Amino acid sequence: MTKVAAVVFSYYRWDARVRREAESLVEAGMSVDVICLQKEGESKEETINGVSVRRLPLGRKRAGQFRYIFEYFAFTLLALMRLSVRHVSRRYDVVHVHNMPDFLVFTALLPRLTGSKIVLDLHDPTPEVYMAKYSMGPEHPVVKVLRFLEKISIRYAHLVLTPNIAFRNLFIARGCPENKIHIVMNSPDPGIFREIHAVGRVDTDKSRSILRLMYHGTVVERHGLQTALDALPILRGEGLNIIFDVYGEGDYVETFLRLVREKGLTDSVHYHGHVHLDDIPGEIMKCDIGLIPNMRTEFTEINFPTRIFEYLSMGKPVIAPRTRGIMDYFDESSIYFFEPGSADSLAETILKAWYNPEEREQILVRGLQVYQAHRWDTERPQFCALFAGIAA
Repeated sequence: MTKVAAVVFSYYRWDARVRREAESLVEAGMSVDVICLQKEGESKEETINGVSVRRLPLGRKRAGQFRYIFEYFAFTLLALMRLSVRHVSRRYDVVHVHNMPDFLVFTALLPRLTGSKIVLDLHDPTPEVYMAKYSMGPEHPVVKVLRFLEKISIRYAHLVLTPNIAFRNLFIARGCPENKIHIVMNSPDPGIFREIHAVGRVDTDKSRSILRLMYHGTVVERHGLQTALDALPILRGEGLNIIFDVYGEGDYVETFLRLVREKGLTDSVHYHGHVHLDDIPGEIMKCDIGLIPNMRTEFTEINFPTRIFEYLSMGKPVIAPRTRGIMDYFDESSIYFFEPGSADSLAETILKAWYNPEEREQILVRGLQVYQAHRWDTERPQFCALFAGIAA
């Protein structure tokens, strides 16, 4: 039996990509141990759907750069020790390391020295994330260091995974060999997001008085919630009665709620806080349109939000920013685009979608076709084959 260890700086139950990949390897007949963070109230060790989860006594706190750096290095040191000790008895065939941080790949020092294969799963390009999060330019010293760490981390791994075309092209442009990096998309877990047949799901009753928009995800400035708030008064001026449901946590929550109050939108905007991933499909079913209001940053320009597929899988049309990472997969016939950062463009797109229900259904059907081509049922065989091949 192929033995796999996974290392990730996150909470296992909350990390959909890590869970999905680990459980898929177990279903393929492999043994999987995951080393991760420990959230308050979680046990140190447990088995979840066949995956052995081993938590380190460290959690995440949303704070500044220095706190993140401390947490990264503390976790890396603890994971290095835990993985090394486990490897002595388990002799892992493959170590699957998820970024961020990229240098977490070096926790696999002993396994690599003793012949294990190393897979680096680049969920996000770290330099672009920091540029967007901390308003750093491409020549900032921190960004240069991050690019260097990315380069040596990729070189250290035997195989690299990443979730979309734009990310892959970026890593190749920065020196990663084309034959070393493969795309494994962040498709929704079909066990959680049970696909709804799109035809007939769109409500074509033009007399309906309330439009329900939904956002779920991390509440951070770059995700453009201010643009959505700026669009709501425009829509109200057009006579629309709107409910905007927001789900998630993040360092922008206090600012977001203050803006809701200042703009007099407390009757339209309903903030629900964190909702467990398993409960998201039920909340999606309550909305009419899924909203991805991202601003244009170095990161969001090339990112592909998994939420697009989550809305589509539940039979809901999506409004998203016109960015490269999304346009690699969708065009005007399969998703609604708006110009990122423009409240006028977003409001215009919402009006177009709402007042043209027949077109909305056609766009939804074509969007669902894009999703079906990248469902996890399609991605999983390729993913498992990569692990089987590298372990052989």
